[in-house]
Amino acid sequence: MAHFAQIDNNNTVQQVIVVSNDELLDNGVEQEAKGIEFCRSLYGADTNWVQTSYNARFRKHYAGIGYKYDIALDAFVAPQPFPSWILNVETCVWEAPVPYPQDGKPYIWDEATQSWLGANPS
Repeated sequence: MAHFAQIDNNNTVQQVIVVSNDELLDNGVEQEAKGIEFCRSLYGADTNWVQTSYNARFRKHYAGIGYKYDIALDAFVAPQPFPSWILNVETCVWEAPVPYPQDGKPYIWDEATQSWLGANPS
């Protein structure tokens, strides 16, 4: 099964649908354009669609509602969790300006102090 993300004019994912691989076939070869054509036949010619990979084999991540499709990176990017976090353009993952402590204890990010605070497990 193939998966397609509907994106709005701001490249924000609105929904993700499953499409039979048969709908992508063009002379026996799967083509994203055929899948887009099929999605538009269901949801309207003016809708925008981008194929996404459930296994993240392409476009870095599986698209989720609220994710952005970054055309320049050809990747789906999750919403930025905090204003201070920076997008790693290689992995398309948001990273804190301070690395997560590696001592095995749980932490939460505190944007006000831009630091990791020990999380209370209770």
